[in-house]
Amino acid sequence: MKNLVIAIAKSKNTDMITPTEAISYLKPNGLISVPVPISWADNERDLSAWLGNTLQRDAFNTLNSLKKDIIESGNRPLLRSWNYLQTSDHFFYMSTKAGDDGQIHNYFSPYPSPYEAFINYMNVLSDVEMRLRSMKKIPARRVPALC
Repeated sequence: MKNLVIAIAKSKNTDMITPTEAISYLKPNGLISVPVPISWADNERDLSAWLGNTLQRDAFNTLNSLKKDIIESGNRPLLRSWNYLQTSDHFFYMSTKAGDDGQIHNYFSPYPSPYEAFINYMNVLSDVEMRLRSMKKIPARRVPALC
């Protein structure tokens, strides 16, 4: 790699530029239509790695149901927790896919099963909601504690 960089620097036909400089030199030559979300993951190349089953969708919808109240709270620790809970890995670990895709999900997951990933996630989410409700003196109503 060292020799490649040196060769490029010495070349009269090649320049090294930053991404910002590249944008100024290159102009778009068309639009790309992407009407549905796409992904690198799994055979389907869609969002099913993260939102393909009821567990994942329930966890995702419950997380989103807290968005407005958490943002309005302005509480930094709650906002940090809520941001961490949006990490796609949490939903990836809840995948119940079989075959090669399922083996990949299981290999990377720290949980014994997708169901345990879901239970752990929902318990953490329940804790976040309880902290939010205690700040606002509002009774909990959205996330049931799971065991």
